[in-house]
Amino acid sequence: MNIDFWKYEGAGNDFVLLDLRNTNFEPTEAQVRAICDRRRGVGADGLMILSDCADADFSMRYFNSDGPEATMCGNGGRCITLFADHLGIGGDRKLFRAVDGLHTAEILSRPAPNEAVVRLGMCNVESVRVDEEGDVLLDTGSPHLVRFVEGLDLDVVGEGRALRYGPKTAATSGANINFVKVEGEGRLSLRTYERGVEDETLACGTGATASAIAACSVFQSAVRHFDLAASGGDLAVDFETDGERYWSIRLTGPARLAFRGTWSVE
Repeated sequence: MNIDFWKYEGAGNDFVLLDLRNTNFEPTEAQVRAICDRRRGVGADGLMILSDCADADFSMRYFNSDGPEATMCGNGGRCITLFADHLGIGGDRKLFRAVDGLHTAEILSRPAPNEAVVRLGMCNVESVRVDEEGDVLLDTGSPHLVRFVEGLDLDVVGEGRALRYGPKTAATSGANINFVKVEGEGRLSLRTYERGVEDETLACGTGATASAIAACSVFQSAVRHFDLAASGGDLAVDFETDGERYWSIRLTGPARLAFRGTWSVE
């Protein structure tokens, strides 16, 4: 059986997308791993499925490259918004349902036919916890640990893997690990180790969101807008807060169609 696929990326975080509105096909974990394989498949950090939805323009399901269905993906949310736009779904402002609830997304500009700048509404954050070592733990649709560092020349995979499987993140079956350097007021740079990919990724949308909220909570309580430099590109996060809860959280950044093709499903 042959299945059409599309490859998108957002700040270097790359995804295979499938339009399954008119098919009963459901990829197995083994098939997700196969198509995401960078040597024997298309290659991607994850796979997303776009389907019909009764109470929104479409639904989004996200699978990390290790196979199982996963939690929310911020860069993926922007990419699937552009994918829906290319499919003729909705207008510049779209509503979609993901595993953590309903999300709004707005296409702010289209620098090229296959590119867009997308602003994505994220879920509210009800709790931010800072532990005795200064690590910040929070959930922005996916669980995250944020560690502030003096510099980013470090072993992200080695240190990230140790923290991802460590006691701090055991309650969430492991979290994504973000190493964040404060560059100035409202400016951060970061590198992220992602669970499910089990490697460093060039960007992480929920990780950028977590890093901005963590920086506000720990260092810059008056700041409501953060610009973040990830390895694969620039992102922006803004929000409202009372010092404990965070709401009206929005993640802004690029999305781009790289190519499309046909996948021969085994």
